[in-house]
Amino acid sequence: MSDSNQLRDVFDAIADPTRRRLIRLLAEAEEIPLHELMPQFEMGRTAVSKHLTILKEVGLVYDRKVGRETRYRLNVSPLSEIQDWVAFYNKSGN
Repeated sequence: MSDSNQLRDVFDAIADPTRRRLIRLLAEAEEIPLHELMPQFEMGRTAVSKHLTILKEVGLVYDRKVGRETRYRLNVSPLSEIQDWVAFYNKSGN
């Protein structure tokens, strides 16, 4: 399978500082629409949407339509993969 066809994983998704910032912002709110996220970034709506899509691909973000608006919320469950990975290496490093 070529790299372009491989699905992203959680590690890849959180590697980008913009996506980590999105995760932090979503963690601070139960649910937030895109227009409220926009002022936090110096990029256009399309760029922020692309970052949210990457987070959605790995299950870190859920979205739902409310009228014409899309609202986003964080799903922390996939972060357990990273927690398990770190715990493994902390344990083996002792």
